[in-house]
Amino acid sequence: MLVGLLRPLLAVCGLVQLRVATALHYNHNNGFYYHDVGDGNSNGEIYFNGVRLYVESPQSSVSATRGSSVTLPCHFHYEPELSAPRRTRVKWSWLPANGAPAHPVPSSAFASETEVMVAMGNRHRSYGGFRGRVRLRRSAPGDLSLVINELRLNDTGRYRCEVIDGLEDESVTVELEMRGVVFPYYSNKGRYRLNFLAAQQACQDQDATLATFEQLFTAWEEGLDWCNAGWLADGTVQYPITAPRAGCGGLDLAPGVRSYGLRHRLLHRFDAFCFSASIKGTVYFLQHPTKLNFTEAVRACGENSSHIAKVGQLYAAWRLAGLDRCDAGWLADGSVRYPIVKARANCGPPEPGVRSFGFPPRQQKFGVYCYR
Repeated sequence: MLVGLLRPLLAVCGLVQLRVATALHYNHNNGFYYHDVGDGNSNGEIYFNGVRLYVESPQSSVSATRGSSVTLPCHFHYEPELSAPRRTRVKWSWLPANGAPAHPVPSSAFASETEVMVAMGNRHRSYGGFRGRVRLRRSAPGDLSLVINELRLNDTGRYRCEVIDGLEDESVTVELEMRGVVFPYYSNKGRYRLNFLAAQQACQDQDATLATFEQLFTAWEEGLDWCNAGWLADGTVQYPITAPRAGCGGLDLAPGVRSYGLRHRLLHRFDAFCFSASIKGTVYFLQHPTKLNFTEAVRACGENSSHIAKVGQLYAAWRLAGLDRCDAGWLADGSVRYPIVKARANCGPPEPGVRSFGFPPRQQKFGVYCYR
C-alpha cells in the first residue's frame, strides 16, 4: 500500500527532474546556455545564463591631427573564455560632432548615427566618405579597433563599436577629437552678416569648419576672449569671455561662454566661430622686393608655385606650427593679417595671436602669405 502511494509522487518527482534537466542543458545553436522560466501560459522569456560577451575600450576619447592616421580602440572577450573561437559581427557607426553627417549612410540600429564599417570574419565593407580609408586593426584576438587614415576635419565625433554574436549585442563608444585652433570670423561686408548656412560656407572657404561647443569651450579655457557672438556647428550662437566687461554680458557675470541659445538658421545673422586643424603644407611670408596689392599678391604666390593662404591655414600655422611673423600680409579672403607667437614691441597687443587689419581696399599695398 505504501508503494502504491509513493508511485504517483515518484512520477511527479521524475517529471520535475526531467524538466529541470531539460532547462539547465538546453543548448541554443549559438553556443550560449539559457533556461526557460515560463509561467505555464506560453508567456515565458529566455534569459541569458552562462557565457557573457564584453565589449570595452581603454580610452573614452582619442585626439589626432588632420591628415594623419588614428586608431579608435575596441576589444571584446567572453567570460568565461570559450574553448573555440566564434564568428562575430562588428559594426562601427558614427555620430558627427555637429550632429549632421557630411556624407550620410543611414544606420539601422541607431537612427541618428551613420555606418562606417561592417565586418564578419575576413569580409568587410566601408561606407560613404570612409570608403577606402578605414580598416580593423586585429592585432590580437578580440581586437576590433578601427583605423582611420587621411583624417578629415569633419571626421570628428562619437564612434560606436558594436559586437553582435547571436542574441548578444554589446557596444562601446569612443570620441574622436581633432587638435586644432578656433578663430572668430566675420564677413567682408561687416559684422553680423552671416546666417547659419553662410557661416558654414565662410568657414569652409577658409579651410575650416564651424566649431563645436566643446571646441569653443576648450579655446575659452586656453584664453580665447571675443565679444562678438558667432554661430557654432549645432546652430547655437555663443561667445567666449575671459575678462568680464560692460557690453559683453556685464561686469557682474563670471567669465565663461555666453550663449544666445538656438537661433533661426536662415533669418538670424551673426559672425562665426571656425575650427581649423593641422595642414599638410607650409604657410610662409613671401619675400618680395615690393609690397603688393591684392591682385599682385595672388599672382606672386602663383609664380612661387604656391597659392595665397587662407585664414584657417594661417591660424593653424600660427597655433600648431609656431609661425611668427611681424609683417602684415594679404590672405585669400581679402583680409590682411599677421601671426605673432612671441609678443613684442611694435607687433600689436602684449599677448600672442593673429593680428587683423580687417578688409582694406584691395588696391592698398601689403605683403602676402602663401601656402604650398
